[in-house]
Amino acid sequence: MKNINSKADWYFEKAGRWQQEITELRRIILDCHLVEDLKWGCPCYTFEDHNIVLIHVFKEYCAVLFFKGALLKDRKKVLIQQTKNVQAARQMRFTSVQEVKRRESTIRSYVFEAVEIEEKGLKVEKKTTKDYPIPEEFQHKLDADPKLRDAFSSLTPGRQRAYLFYFGQAKRSNTRAARVEKCLPRILSGKGLDD
Repeated sequence: MKNINSKADWYFEKAGRWQQEITELRRIILDCHLVEDLKWGCPCYTFEDHNIVLIHVFKEYCAVLFFKGALLKDRKKVLIQQTKNVQAARQMRFTSVQEVKRRESTIRSYVFEAVEIEEKGLKVEKKTTKDYPIPEEFQHKLDADPKLRDAFSSLTPGRQRAYLFYFGQAKRSNTRAARVEKCLPRILSGKGLDD
């Protein structure tokens, strides 16, 4: 196989439930003339230093993840958005080596389409901070405390989105309120959720 990267070998050699499937995925993807690398602990395949697709395993399935999968036409309707908050990436999931082999032509066509998207320089239009709703529990705090409002406004958009997402993920109002209270000192000190 061309463009194989020995750094990624360990991923395919480790014993595991999906070993045959991911080995077959590796063969198919490398045959599409992509360059193999190891990123985020997973085999990642690039075209002219742009990430195209990644192989990864989960308990119930293995998958190829197309970094700009939201832009793929998905004619076969096989791409999955992992969660509603994943904006660009899409997965194609597999549960058997036979399924990988059966879908080989689809995998290839999607890989080539993903390369075309990269060559054209297309970008996924991502949500901005304004697109994230401010939970009522946090809005009350912002309205009542100008220092907090200024501190939150001073955070980078990514940090703001992380807080809004974290607060909004709680289903119950009391949980959202508790999350807001817990994070107030971090926001006031200019820190992000994970800083």
